[in-house]
Amino acid sequence: MLAFVPDANPSFGAEPLPFVLLMLAGFLVGIFGHIYKKQAVVVIGIGMIFLATFLLPLAVYLSRG
Repeated sequence: MLAFVPDANPSFGAEPLPFVLLMLAGFLVGIFGHIYKKQAVVVIGIGMIFLATFLLPLAVYLSRG
């Protein structure tokens, strides 16, 4: 039985800071949308979070693979 051993140097190779900053900005935009009761702003914030956590990392992975 093989144990899971994380790779210390994964081949993904993307710096996570831009993704994290975009995700945090999405949370801030969503919070402001909730405060000012603007549904479009909340949707933009959710879109930014989805972009930072799934679409952009997927695009980077596919472009390098």
